[in-house]
Amino acid sequence: MISEFFYQIANLKTTQRSGWKSKLNLSDSESVAEHTYMMSVMAMILSDIKNLNTEKIIKMSLLHDWAESKIGDFMPDEVTNEEKNRLEEKAMIDILSNLPEKIQKDYYSIWKDYSNNISLESKFVHQLDKLEMVLQAKIYEKDVGYEKIKQFLTSSVDLITDDDLKRTLKEIIQ
Repeated sequence: MISEFFYQIANLKTTQRSGWKSKLNLSDSESVAEHTYMMSVMAMILSDIKNLNTEKIIKMSLLHDWAESKIGDFMPDEVTNEEKNRLEEKAMIDILSNLPEKIQKDYYSIWKDYSNNISLESKFVHQLDKLEMVLQAKIYEKDVGYEKIKQFLTSSVDLITDDDLKRTLKEIIQ
């Protein structure tokens, strides 16, 4: 049922991003839904500027973390990549089962594209994910100081390779 799908995805409103909570010891850190919203705004603007497939990129941005509504947001050292991929795949299949079949297939295909990180759009969205993290780190800098957020900035610099996104990254970091 579609309403079950909506209730499931609404869990993202109260699912905190684990990196902020554990690394910065924030009691009221950004939720996955807040991250997804900001990332989708960035996706719309920056993909339009680059004349990319904005519709696909926005959809990918919106659904890239849906599995976390079921399994939570893992830190990279909590589970292996293989286990995380297995859990996310199972969660996505279950979540999408509440949608009409055609939409299930379309959304699963977009999510799988993101997971495989091969297409131009998926590479762009993966980099946007890091760019949004840097933006949020800079927002938190006011409360926790530069030293605590530095790791989030430095870990992203090499992962953002798109020239336009690199320019935006430099603007955010300044």
